[in-house]
Amino acid sequence: MATREREPTMNDAPLLEVTDLSVHFPVTEGVVRQRTIGAVRAVDGVSFTLRRGETFSLVGESGCGKSTTAMAVLRMQPLTGGRIVFDGTDITTLTPAAMRPFRRRIQMVYQDPYGSLNPRMTVRDIIGEPLVVHGLAGDRKTYAARVAELMELVGLLPAMAGRYPHEFSGGQRQRIGIARALALDPDLVVCDEAVSALDVSIQAQVLNLLMDLQQRLGLTYLFISHDLSVVRHLSDRIGVMYLGRIVEVATRDDLFGAPQHPYTRALLDAVPIPSPEREAERPHRVIPGEVPSARNPPPGCPFHPRCPHALPQCRTDAPALSARPDGRLVACHL
Repeated sequence: MATREREPTMNDAPLLEVTDLSVHFPVTEGVVRQRTIGAVRAVDGVSFTLRRGETFSLVGESGCGKSTTAMAVLRMQPLTGGRIVFDGTDITTLTPAAMRPFRRRIQMVYQDPYGSLNPRMTVRDIIGEPLVVHGLAGDRKTYAARVAELMELVGLLPAMAGRYPHEFSGGQRQRIGIARALALDPDLVVCDEAVSALDVSIQAQVLNLLMDLQQRLGLTYLFISHDLSVVRHLSDRIGVMYLGRIVEVATRDDLFGAPQHPYTRALLDAVPIPSPEREAERPHRVIPGEVPSARNPPPGCPFHPRCPHALPQCRTDAPALSARPDGRLVACHL
């Protein structure tokens, strides 16, 4: 099965629509007789769309619900509520058997290039495993040719196919993970902190590879990251998450040029400037307090206990994610 060369397009028809997505984890007590005493609201009413050919990034502090959102989109995490529509089909309640065709079209690149590859399998078998699982491996010659094609696609030598993961560097292992994700020629690739475990110079190489593959193959990315510099390099649109909710969605240039939500501004203020002189001169604005517990989130706006501009209304009414005149979405009463 040859990799399709697709024209990179970004039309208005969404490939993925996520509406009011919620993932709550029950909190129980007792050993013999367990009873539920609460819930951790890891994802609490998240909505966004993803158009073909674009990169939509979810960014925020660790623990804000980014990765849980990605796992829910992949149907690898049970949903508490909400709706997921992929290419016009509601996949929210599909059985595992009914989800099987969609698994070929939605693939994932994991964060840890060391833990996500089976150390007992050769690279040939790691990359080719999706072909075997979905019955697309063909004969031995076809299988080997497809693996070699995928390795060349991500910048690896096909002659390395008989080696094991421990014989590769971190950046090479992540390329193996990317090749595995591309084996089934997917439409959507979910990248969960795909470069955070790599050295900065290797991060740039892998990001450039992802962008090149997107142009060549017409891929669509849902990119999860806490690193704003990475997000700025790769994204078309960005969603900022805080305590399980999206607080702002905007294009990359709008978000970095004129952030609207106080939390987005605080995140950007925390990004260091690559100039020691300018970094020493600029005022540092530290977000006061700590992130509240997702088990007991504050009433009203989840950011209001730490927001320097909070209004009385913010303490009681949760702002809806509403459209602004410039097209961005912001959940803020200001």
